[in-house]
Amino acid sequence: MAKLSRGTVKDFPGFDARTDAETLRKAMKGLGTDEEAVLKILTSRSNAQRQQIAAAFKTLFGRDLVDDLKSELTGKFETLMVALMRPAQLFDAHELKHALKGAGTNEKVLTEILASRTTAELRNIKQVYLEEYESNLEDHITGDTTGYYQRMLVVLVQANRDPDGRIDEGLVEQDAQVLFKAGELKWGTDEEKFITILGTRSICHLRKVFDKYMTISGFQIEETIDRETSGDLEKLLLAIVKCVRSVPAYFAESLFYAMKGAGTEDDTLIRIMVSRSEIDLLDIRREFRKNFAKSLHQMIQKDTSGDFRKALLLLCGGNDE
Repeated sequence: MAKLSRGTVKDFPGFDARTDAETLRKAMKGLGTDEEAVLKILTSRSNAQRQQIAAAFKTLFGRDLVDDLKSELTGKFETLMVALMRPAQLFDAHELKHALKGAGTNEKVLTEILASRTTAELRNIKQVYLEEYESNLEDHITGDTTGYYQRMLVVLVQANRDPDGRIDEGLVEQDAQVLFKAGELKWGTDEEKFITILGTRSICHLRKVFDKYMTISGFQIEETIDRETSGDLEKLLLAIVKCVRSVPAYFAESLFYAMKGAGTEDDTLIRIMVSRSEIDLLDIRREFRKNFAKSLHQMIQKDTSGDFRKALLLLCGGNDE
C-alpha cells in the first residue's frame, strides 16, 4: 500500500518526459539560459519523473542533463537544481559521503541525517552507500569521528532501533531512572547510558520515557542533555530527542536557524527542502508556522533572492500566513 505522502512535490499529471527534455534543451541551448523554464519544470516534477526526463534528454540529444545544468547554471541555484536531479535513493548516501570526504568532517550533516531517518531508511542508506562507494558507511564514520559522538553515530548506523509496539511501563520507568542517575544525580555523566537508551529504544517508548523523566526529575530531558554534555555529542543527542518528539518540528527548527540572523546556510536549506519535498514538507510548514509565528514561505521570501528564491518557493508550495 502506498504511504500517504505529506510532501509538496508529487507526480505531475499528464507528464511527458520527451516534451520536458525538449523544453529544457531549448532553455539551455545557444547564448544565455532561460532559468525560469528550467526551475519551473524541475520543481514541479517528482524525483522519479526527473530521472525519466534525464533519460529522455540523453536519448534525444546524446547529452547528460546534469552536466548541462552544471555548465549553464551557477551558484546556489545550480546546486539546488543538481540536488533535485539526484535520484532520491542516492541523496542521503551522497550527502553523507561528502560530509565525510577530505579535510574536515561536516558533523552537522552526519547529525541531521542519522538522527532523523527511520530504521528502514537507514538500512537503505547503508546498502546504497556500499554499492555506490564500495565502502562501508560505518568504517568511514569511525575513521572520521571520535569519542562518544562516534559511538552514538555507530549505534544509529546499526539501524536496530526497537520497532514501535506494546509499551512496557516498567521499562519506561526504569529507563527514566537510569537516565536521571546517569546525568543529574551523578558527578560527571555516564554518556553510555544515554547512547544505549536513545539509540535503541522504540520511538513511542522514548516519548513515554521523556514524560516520565520530567515527572521524576522536574527537568525536560533536553535541559539535562544541555547541562551534562557538550559539543558534537550534545548536538546529536538533542537532535535524536527532537526527532523522537517530532521529525517535522526538528526540520522546521533547522530551517528557521538556517535562515535566521546574518547570512543563510544555503546547504542546509537545499538539503532539507530537497530531501523532504516528497515526504513531509507540508508537516514541516505547519510546524514552522506554529513554532515561529511566520510561514516558511515568508522566511524564504525574505531571506533568499533571484532564481534560487523562485525555485525554493515553488518547492515550498503555499504560504501558511
